This record gives sequence, structure tokens and C-alpha cells, in this order.
Amino acid sequence: QVQLVESGGGSVQSGGSLTLTCSSSVNIDNFGCMGWFRQGPGKEREGVGILEEDGSASYGDSVKGRFIVSKDNAKNTLFPQMNSPKSEDTAMYYCALGSGCGFYGYWGRGTQVTVS
Repeated sequence: QVQLVESGGGSVQSGGSLTLTCSSSVNIDNFGCMGWFRQGPGKEREGVGILEEDGSASYGDSVKGRFIVSKDNAKNTLFPQMNSPKSEDTAMYYCALGSGCGFYGYWGRGTQVTVS
């Protein structure tokens, strides 16, 4: 059974930095796509950053140049490093795994980030 647990959320000041963690109960190399998503108050869910099987990364326009997604295969862990966060980055952040980037079958419960 696949379980994803996000951690590291909390309050951060605008312009600071914060790194979230997503721990997987299974080998993340078994999945073709690993991603971070977020949903802010009154907003729809949006993609933050995606890591594909070949190691290539893509980012949402709102975070491009500020966020970096990476992984630690040995620890089955995913990270988004949030640099220079803005108030509009305030959201619940979720990690997800999927066989492909078009469909994510496994989701964590999320971790809240508040930027002030």
C-alpha cells in the first residue's frame, strides 16, 4: 500500500526559505512521475513542480525560478525547496505519485504553509 506523508509546513516570512518533505512508503523509482501541488484559500489546485522518471523537472509559472523540486531515491523522499516565498504561496501543499504525469494515483494529506 502506497502512503505519502508530507511534513515541514508552517509559517515562514516573505523572502525567507522553507523546505517541505514528502516521505513515501514505497520505492519512488517505481513511478514515472512525482509531483508537488498546492491549493490556496479559495483557489483551485495547481501544480508546483514535477519530477519525471528521467530526472527532468518542470514548474508552475507562479513558482518558476523560486522553487526547486528534488528527490532522494535512497530515502524515498521528495523535496520542494521554497525560496523567496510570497504571500500568494500560502496554501496546502500536497505530494503525489503517478505512473505518468497525466494521472496521479497516490496523494498525501498535505501540509499547510503560511507566508506572512
